[in-house]
Amino acid sequence: MTLRGGFERAWIGSHRSVCCWVLLLACYFLIASAAKPKMPGHTHLNSIRIDGDISLGGLFPVHARGNDGKACGELKKEKGIHRLEAMLFALDRINNDNELLPNITLGARILDTCSRDTHALEQSLTFVQALIEKDSTDVKCLSGGPPIITKPERVVGVIGASASSVSIMVANILRLFKIYCLMRLNDTAKSTVQMVNPQDPIDPL
Repeated sequence: MTLRGGFERAWIGSHRSVCCWVLLLACYFLIASAAKPKMPGHTHLNSIRIDGDISLGGLFPVHARGNDGKACGELKKEKGIHRLEAMLFALDRINNDNELLPNITLGARILDTCSRDTHALEQSLTFVQALIEKDSTDVKCLSGGPPIITKPERVVGVIGASASSVSIMVANILRLFKIYCLMRLNDTAKSTVQMVNPQDPIDPL
C-alpha cells in the first residue's frame, strides 16, 4: 500500500511538472508573437498608460463581448468604466498625498478585457513582455539615431479582472513570472477581493 502510494505521488508530481512546462512554452510563443515589430503608426487600442516610478497593471471589462468575430462590443458603464475610473481616482489620490509614498509616483498600464476570458489572457501577456524582452538601448538606426520604440512597462502587480474565471486564468499566468494579483472572486454566497501571492497555489472554482 505504501509502495503504491509512493508511485501515485511520483506520477502526480511528474504530471504537474509536465503541465507547468507546457504552460510556460505556450506563454513564451504567445509573447514572442505579440512582441514582433509592428507597422508604423500602430498603437495599443483600448489601453491607458500613466508613467510613474512604480507601475501597476489593470484589467477591466470596459467593453462587452463582441459579436460577428469582433473581440469587443459596446461600452460597459457600471462594471467597466466605473471600475476603471475608481483605479485612476485612487492613483491620483495616492500620488497627490506626500505622506503615503514620498518621492514615489505610481504609474499604470490599464487594459480592456472586453468581457472575454481569451482576450483577457492575451492582454495579460503585455504585463510580462518587459520581463522576457532584451534591452534594446544599444540598438541604433542606420542614421545613427536611437530607435523609436515603446518599451513595455514592468508592473509589480495587476488589479483585476472582474469575473472569477477570468481572474484565476490571468493569475495562473502572472504567477509564473512572480507578479502579484489583486483579483475579485465570486461565489454563490458572497464576493471577495483576494491578493494572490505568486508562491501560493490558486484553487479553481
